[in-house]
Amino acid sequence: MPIATRCPAARISRILACVTIAAAQPAPRPPRRVDVDDVAFRVLSAGPSAASAALPPTVLVHGIGASHRYLSRLHATLAVDGAVHSIDLPGYAGLPKPGRDLPVEAMAHGLTAVIAGLDLGPVVLVGHSMGAQWVVEAAAQRPDLVTDVVIMGPVADAAHRTLPAQLSALALDTLGESPTVNGIVFTDYLRCGVPWYLAQVRHMLSYPIEERVAALDVPLLVLRGARDPIAGREWCRALRDAAASATLVEIPRGFHVVQHTAPRAVASAIRALTGRAQVTA
Repeated sequence: MPIATRCPAARISRILACVTIAAAQPAPRPPRRVDVDDVAFRVLSAGPSAASAALPPTVLVHGIGASHRYLSRLHATLAVDGAVHSIDLPGYAGLPKPGRDLPVEAMAHGLTAVIAGLDLGPVVLVGHSMGAQWVVEAAAQRPDLVTDVVIMGPVADAAHRTLPAQLSALALDTLGESPTVNGIVFTDYLRCGVPWYLAQVRHMLSYPIEERVAALDVPLLVLRGARDPIAGREWCRALRDAAASATLVEIPRGFHVVQHTAPRAVASAIRALTGRAQVTA
């Protein structure tokens, strides 16, 4: 007697979407280490070449303690129809710890040197969490390298700009994130190590991002998960209002690492900024 099986249409649609994205991916390119002065960066690239792509290249930058790993789903989604480059910063993702302090301004200077060295032309510069600070500062330093800036879950929210308050918000966010997200984030934190994390967090808490977004002369997208306790709604609205040309997008049900849990929604918001209404794959 034949066995009847049921597979809901919505589930089939999700499976087909994943298969379509996977099939569309070009062969991955090996990571490249790029040294700027005395510090090491790592670049991971995917998607069509900048010359053949219809969209400007996108550069993704992780936050404090993290790496490209929690950007990988967004990276893959954007690579379907555009060149994407995720950059691991010095002292993170297993890269050597710098022998000197790197405030936000110095890290951003190195980031602009890496982007300029890749010879990509102007890029869409995307940063998550503390990565938002680095990309805003990079765009302020070198506006010629940037077409648009995207800040996802930007820090440090004025409502809790102390280390205890930040750790409390992080703990609250952990309760809402998926086990996969927490596994990625905490293993990356272990690789980062406490000394480098603490050296960087003091810069994170003192960097005046709300003042620096006002210096941008390119469009800004402020993006947050609607349930993100680290980058609150009022804080993100304040950043939007401080910039000359900015939009705020909230991803429903998303927490702080929304680019991992809702990569297609985040990619669609980024593509809307650069002239494409939605991800087509």
